[in-house]
Amino acid sequence: MDGFPFIIAAIGGYLLGSIPFGLFITRAAGLGDIRQIGSGNIGATNVLRTGRKDLALATLLLDSFKAGLAILGFALLFGDRNVGLIAGVFAFLGHCYPVWLRFKGGKGVAVIFGISLAMAPLISVMVGPLVFAVYYASRSWVWAFGAGIIAINVLLIWFGAKVMKITLCLVLSVLVVTTHFGSEYRELRQALRDRNWRKLGLLE
Repeated sequence: MDGFPFIIAAIGGYLLGSIPFGLFITRAAGLGDIRQIGSGNIGATNVLRTGRKDLALATLLLDSFKAGLAILGFALLFGDRNVGLIAGVFAFLGHCYPVWLRFKGGKGVAVIFGISLAMAPLISVMVGPLVFAVYYASRSWVWAFGAGIIAINVLLIWFGAKVMKITLCLVLSVLVVTTHFGSEYRELRQALRDRNWRKLGLLE
């Protein structure tokens, strides 16, 4: 029985995370299937490629919200923060690998920030200005979110967060690198070889 809350949280978190808000929003706006545009993923960055900043922002907020809801909802339901954290991990997996879309979802950056807001709101607020500053300097959400993820990990350790939180954040950071930044690796490597600094700033 001790493992029952974690099993329910894992299933519920995955189902919440697998809701493809980017796909629903773009279809409702008459833009068709977002998977046929840009990189083909269902996240906010690809929705932005439609030219609709409002839809991209809505996708970003909703993807963040579903992760936060998974953590806070299951933590409150079972009275255990660790259960909520497990729900957050599976919300991330559900977003990136939704069974409904043949396991081809988003890249998980918005979900990561939703998770961080739920488990460490003060640190997340502190990191927010850094994310926008890096974006302003580089004009790349890849670099901006990357800086944010690194900063969250550093601050969690600096402020002495519990081991469970630090471990969760590190694991999710590795996962988001494989889903988001991994797809940019070849282009990044070529840009570094060519010393094409402008291209580096435009990676998205």
